[in-house]
Amino acid sequence: MTTKKYIKLILILGSLTALGPFSIDMYLPGFSDIAKDLNTSVAKVSMSLSSYFIGISAGQLLYGPLLDRFGRKKPLFLGLMVYILASLGCAYVTDIDTFISLRFIQAIGSCAATVASVAMVRDLFPVKDIPKVFSLLMLVLGLSPMLAPTIGGYVTQDYGWHTVFIILMFMGISILVASQIGLPNSYKPDVSISLKPKPIISNFLKVLKEPQFYTYAFTGAIAFSGLFTYVAASPIIFMNIYHVDAKTYGWIFAFMSVSFIGSSQLNSILLKKFSSEQMIFGALILQSVVSIVFLVLSLNNLLGLYETIAMLFVFLGCLGISNPNTAGLTMAPFAKNAGSASALMGAIQLGLGSIASFAVGIFVKDSVAPMVLIMTVTTFIAFIVLNVGKRFIKKKVEFSSEDDVVVVH
Repeated sequence: MTTKKYIKLILILGSLTALGPFSIDMYLPGFSDIAKDLNTSVAKVSMSLSSYFIGISAGQLLYGPLLDRFGRKKPLFLGLMVYILASLGCAYVTDIDTFISLRFIQAIGSCAATVASVAMVRDLFPVKDIPKVFSLLMLVLGLSPMLAPTIGGYVTQDYGWHTVFIILMFMGISILVASQIGLPNSYKPDVSISLKPKPIISNFLKVLKEPQFYTYAFTGAIAFSGLFTYVAASPIIFMNIYHVDAKTYGWIFAFMSVSFIGSSQLNSILLKKFSSEQMIFGALILQSVVSIVFLVLSLNNLLGLYETIAMLFVFLGCLGISNPNTAGLTMAPFAKNAGSASALMGAIQLGLGSIASFAVGIFVKDSVAPMVLIMTVTTFIAFIVLNVGKRFIKKKVEFSSEDDVVVVH
């Protein structure tokens, strides 16, 4: 593969990866304006984030079989068309219920880009290059939450929230054109793959019955729902309670992303000395302590803007350490069913995340305490699931640094 072709593929696959985070984060600074224009509350607007998470969760399970059955480009084209039309609808919506529904449809469309990008990395690159390619895509995925709300804050304040969805629509069009022209047909459709519900569900159930899968998938997903809680609550907390403007909110959100990205990079260094299991346990202990302190401070009205930012920064840092390790141990036992395991893990994570963000829409109104309470509860449940689930794992499968599978009895 020539350098020029390599760079072109990385840019296109990176843009596919970035579409989801931009769609989640770019409109967050506009929550107050959306609520005002649609005659509703900011809490009700946050329901549109929950519906988006539900859409991504469902899409994870939908596109896996479709991409294998029909090849990569046809389902990708269909998904991006759905995304483009839903984005256009969001820009001109006149009531909150329609807006929430369109966000669900937009998520179903964007999920095609996310799932297809992962599948096409496996198709297009030699096995030895795949970790490097995924590292580059993860960098894009990490930078997106830093850039999207900052850009969204400036666009919202200067041009209005409707313009954000027009920009997302044009992003979808650009990515659709680039992917259809610039990406090769990397995978021959497999007509033997059944799209009937029974065999698909049967395969997912086989994965779900593996003790190592359900222990670490649910531990990671429940803990990670703290991030979804923060994302859903952050416009209410910072813009309604602490009264920062849209541009400042964008910069705060970008600053918070530094914690998650930085701790993820720290994790790779710490893994040279500690096991993934030790890292998860340690991160959850620290996250539990931070949550309790955070909750006590919030219940006693001892939190200002800067104290809230500081506590959230540490909390998100804990997630940046635990999440890669729970994902690695969740996927380790699956040499053959990696696609199904990956899709199911994503669906569980996003499904539980949507429940957490839905709770934010109900309970978080004029205080930080409900957000912190949700974070504390999810942290403790994750810790319990980890310790109970480990008892059912008869042999633990891990990846070594050379990517060989190691079974630890």
